[in-house]
This record gives sequence, structure tokens and C-alpha cells, in this order.
Amino acid sequence: MSTETQKPREFTGRHMLISIIAFFAVVIGVNATMATLARKSWTGLVVENTYVASQQFNEEARKGRAQAALGWTGKLTIASGDVRYSLVDSQGKPVPLHGVRMLFRHPAYEAEDEALTLAAASGDSPVNTREFAARHAPKDGVWIVEIDADAGLTSPFRDIRRIMIVKGALQ
Repeated sequence: MSTETQKPREFTGRHMLISIIAFFAVVIGVNATMATLARKSWTGLVVENTYVASQQFNEEARKGRAQAALGWTGKLTIASGDVRYSLVDSQGKPVPLHGVRMLFRHPAYEAEDEALTLAAASGDSPVNTREFAARHAPKDGVWIVEIDADAGLTSPFRDIRRIMIVKGALQ
């Protein structure tokens, strides 16, 4: 009869090194994955001072209700490197504008924000301008567009939209 006894396997320094490397590889892999997902999907709003923004909320809400009562609708078109904006009243008649400013805000990256001042579109008289335009081609992706249209009111008509640009055109 032969009795062979197997020698128990030892846990060596090499095994410990492999265990530590595997542990940190998993931790770093999970962190990298979560950071990538967060960067691609975060659409939060950035304000410089949340306390000040909260104090101004009621006044901004009042202005929004007053503007909504006008029944005006803005028309925004983006295609072929052209950005155009116009306003119509509740009966569908054009609202004369004196100036239009836009801010294209990227939802996650302030560095990509772009301000734009539109000029009267060709064919409109300077006194009674109905449409404003500018040459601008925003990058493809999601944008928040803040439009301030001067229609002769005490404060500009504000139109804020979340838009998607695909192949240089508004979707």
C-alpha cells in the first residue's frame, strides 16, 4: 500500500501580489466605468450660487406666468449653418422684434457654451423685424438654448428649450 500525502499548497508572496493587483484592478475598473457613465449622462443644471437662485425663484416664476399669458410662441430653426428665430402671437400673427440674443448651453460642460446675437433677416425692415438669423453651426448633441427676444416689453421674452442637434440640424 502506498500512502501518498499531498503537501498543502502554500500561500506565497506571489499569491498575495496577484490578490492585491486583482483587487485594485476591479476597484479602478468600476470607478472608471462609473465616471464614464456619469460624464455621458449627467444633465444637471449649474448655477453659481444655489442660495441666490432659490431667492429669485418666485420672481422668475411670476415673470414666466405673465409671459405665458401673452400666448406667444417662438419658432426656432437650425439647419445648414443657419439659426433663425421668430415670434407669433396667439392668433398666429408675427410679433415685431427689436433684437434677439441666444445662449447655447451644453447641459454638462460650461466650456462649450456659446453666446450668439442674431441680426434682422434679409427682407425685413429694421423697424418692423419679424425674423432674426445668424450663421452658426452648433455641434451635434443635446443643447439648452436660452433665447432673449426684445419685443418692446419691459423685460425680454424668454424662450428656453432643450434641443437635439443631429448632423447640423434641429431634430
